[in-house]
Amino acid sequence: MRNELLSPAEMAEADRLAIAEGPLDGYGLMRRAGEAVAAVVLARNPAATRVHVLCGPGNNGGDGYVVARLLQESGVDVALWVSGEPRPGSDAALAAADCPLERRPLSAFTAEPGSLVVVALYGAGLSKPLSGDAARAVRIVTDLRLPVVAIDLPSGVAGESGAILGCAFRAAITVTFARKKPGHLLLPGREMCGEIVLADIGIGDGIIAQIAPRTFENGPALWLAGFPAPAVDTHKYRRGHASVFSGGPSATGAARLSALAAARSGAGAVTVLSPANAMQVNAAHLTSIMLRKVDAVADLGAFLTDRRPSSFVLGPGFGVGEKARDFVLALLDAGQGQDTAIEGLVLDADGITSFRDEPETLFQAAGKSAAPALVMTPHEGEFARLFPDVANDKALSKLAKARAAAARANAVIVYKGADTVIAAPDGRAVINSNGAPWLATAGSGDVLAGIVAGFLAQGMPAFEAACAGVWIHAEAGSRFGPGLIAEDMPLAMLPVLRELVESATG
Repeated sequence: MRNELLSPAEMAEADRLAIAEGPLDGYGLMRRAGEAVAAVVLARNPAATRVHVLCGPGNNGGDGYVVARLLQESGVDVALWVSGEPRPGSDAALAAADCPLERRPLSAFTAEPGSLVVVALYGAGLSKPLSGDAARAVRIVTDLRLPVVAIDLPSGVAGESGAILGCAFRAAITVTFARKKPGHLLLPGREMCGEIVLADIGIGDGIIAQIAPRTFENGPALWLAGFPAPAVDTHKYRRGHASVFSGGPSATGAARLSALAAARSGAGAVTVLSPANAMQVNAAHLTSIMLRKVDAVADLGAFLTDRRPSSFVLGPGFGVGEKARDFVLALLDAGQGQDTAIEGLVLDADGITSFRDEPETLFQAAGKSAAPALVMTPHEGEFARLFPDVANDKALSKLAKARAAAARANAVIVYKGADTVIAAPDGRAVINSNGAPWLATAGSGDVLAGIVAGFLAQGMPAFEAACAGVWIHAEAGSRFGPGLIAEDMPLAMLPVLRELVESATG
């Protein structure tokens, strides 16, 4: 599948397993890594006449020594700058011994305009801020705007979290090995990596399977096998019935955006659940979307019995307060296998904020054995309202925060942003990487909630529905580009959906 993401610890384990399996030893893997980087440098920069290679004392530096030697053997003018000596007997020491170039101290590093820099000071396992000579080198390279090829990760970027530790090199290309790391996709590290080249150095898929990673880069390979494609003999209710709660007469637009997105994502029937005082406003704007008056929990119960809807969205434009809490708890208590069979509830915006003073009530309700799946889609502020201790823990990455929240809430968490993280209560997590700035527009989140609800209505499991919804939402926004507004999103999804259905049925 190759979209697994490896933490630094998991990557170290992959190295260990590969060495144990053979035929390559540690230095053999290091030579493969150096060869991959040197090939990228030569292919992408054929006119480079001067290359500076910066090596640290560990395995990342060992890769750099191999690169420096290979570039020199290819006729490139190479300057080698080192920070500390490799540990005697280590693979990095072997690489240094095989590299005939003069070693210059990093403290004396200088470079010329137009030269290229290969950075091999520290890799994904960096845990402390860059300082001293390394920080000075960052400033020099940045001031001269030199192109950088980074080995594994730009030195200064944490592989686990994407955090910038003190300062970091900004790479044009980052060459990494076996699998990407979370720091390649999480911000701000993602912005420092440039183009990411994934190189095969002999760590096979079987070794990755032994590690059994629980973190992935989002993409169709994760969820396409379960992507809903209607059968020839299907009918509208077999394709699922999604329902969206509307706010009052001055706040109905968000619910309609969600409803239209649910319909476009394939739900066979969609109903807007409207308070009585907003019925006329909603009726004036709805055609294929159905409308039902729901003012109280009793009205909701009657709707569940009459129409047996499959999924719900609550939150967009709804309003914060007791009414939202009552509806949510009633849905989570509705259960499965009775007169109703609710696949899931997407809780967004006001629906999330309504539980800021009593989050445990929500989490306990979601944790009941018969409760429908709960998917919550908070942005950073909403996340902090339900999980203030997690949000304020500076030792946790966004990935770790989403995982902790999902486990506590008994819910799939879609922690939104340019690097959206989707986490399940069982520990699985996905980082989305195809987002675009055009999605930062009012109503975009309402559309996302509707897409996820549409997939839930069609029977996709909650985690896969959330992952698919986030990826499709981002892909549609990226393809549309400048000028995107939320009303464009349901139509912008169509070419993406067509391609996915063709792939799923082809």
